[in-house]
Amino acid sequence: SRTRRLGMMLSSSCSQNSLSLIDVKGFDPKEITVVVKDGKVTVAAERKEEHNTCMGKISSYKKYMKEFSLPPGVSEKEVTYSV
Repeated sequence: SRTRRLGMMLSSSCSQNSLSLIDVKGFDPKEITVVVKDGKVTVAAERKEEHNTCMGKISSYKKYMKEFSLPPGVSEKEVTYSV
């Protein structure tokens, strides 16, 4: 199967400065969640796959999580992201 390379850009709408660029390759955008709470940003992605073969069922699981604190002066309401 072909691996898609996705990047997620987190930014502050007030300052127009980039806070982070996170590589979430191997995940579909609908498998990625972003939570901004208590001055922190948490990016999580999870993927489960099952395939039937002549030898039986093959399962794979992939999980990614990254958390970081917002810089001083950046409000949680100002944070935007795109995939």
